[in-house]
Amino acid sequence: MYKLQNPQPTSHNYSQLTNHLSIMSPATNQVVCVTGAAGFIASWIVKLLLEKGYVVRGTVRNPDDSKNNHLRELEGAKERLTLYKADLLDLESLCEAINGCEGVFHTASPVTDDPEQMMEPAVMGTRNVMVAAAEAKVRRVVFTSSVGAVYMDPNRSPDVVVDESCWSDLQFCKNTKNWYCYGKVVAEQAAWDEAKARGVDLVVVNPGLVIGPLLQPTVNASIIHILKYLTGSAKTYANAVQAYVDVRDVALTHIILFETPSTFGRYLCAESMLHRGEVVEILAKYFPEYPIPTKCKDETKPRARPYKYSIQKLKDLGVKFIPIKESLYDTVKNLQENGHLPMQPTQTGD
Repeated sequence: MYKLQNPQPTSHNYSQLTNHLSIMSPATNQVVCVTGAAGFIASWIVKLLLEKGYVVRGTVRNPDDSKNNHLRELEGAKERLTLYKADLLDLESLCEAINGCEGVFHTASPVTDDPEQMMEPAVMGTRNVMVAAAEAKVRRVVFTSSVGAVYMDPNRSPDVVVDESCWSDLQFCKNTKNWYCYGKVVAEQAAWDEAKARGVDLVVVNPGLVIGPLLQPTVNASIIHILKYLTGSAKTYANAVQAYVDVRDVALTHIILFETPSTFGRYLCAESMLHRGEVVEILAKYFPEYPIPTKCKDETKPRARPYKYSIQKLKDLGVKFIPIKESLYDTVKNLQENGHLPMQPTQTGD
């Protein structure tokens, strides 16, 4: 079981991140583009890039939309952040944003299990970004994929260690209607195909389920996964395991991979593998005032076992992860502070 060392952890010391940034090579006003800049991971990438002194171009659907205000309020944004109106399916708009850049962080992708909404933006959008990057002759593209493109394989032995050489089984994803993982596989493969064909230096991040503090005003899908356990909307938890990682570590990983010339290929990015029961246990320890579920949705089957995985490639780069128990704590405090979760839940009778 997941052991709790401290019943009241303090919020993660952000200086550890900034110290890591400061020892990396200076940005010297390099111009880079972040696609889908207003998103959960992308917002943190933009924040860290600005803190390093980069000139950042962020693509968004509508630069004038108030939901982008959190980007404009970032330190350094007034001087070095420009928001570009761009659509992943509009190559010309992407070329305009990427032309003149030294690097691209391609994070924009739909998070949905609707095959129609997932496939075209994820796959064609990725191809268009790679084409625009090739035409602009950027130094490197860092692409945000997912552990969902890695571990979904029913034929994998429990003794096999999942690493960057593994790919999710497309037919299995299709049969189980897991269109998110299906789309992530096809989109990442499209990125590798285009990179090879067009001579683009591509590095890929494959994060687990991403949690941590929000910068954007809206709650995204991975945070809803945590929020539902606190609001009472989830009465039970699934008999399932998941790799988890903090958004701050994911963002920092993107920048390290961009700045380190020797990096190559794919990089699994996860701090812990937890059963859903362990997640709710941690939440209940820190926030007992909320109606956190205590029963498993499917108790007739044996408890799902975590699979083995390796993050050695990132460890070799010196990446140190925020403990997930700390990340869960920071996630809930952030939800409270931003009004997504009441500080004291309303007590209702049975």
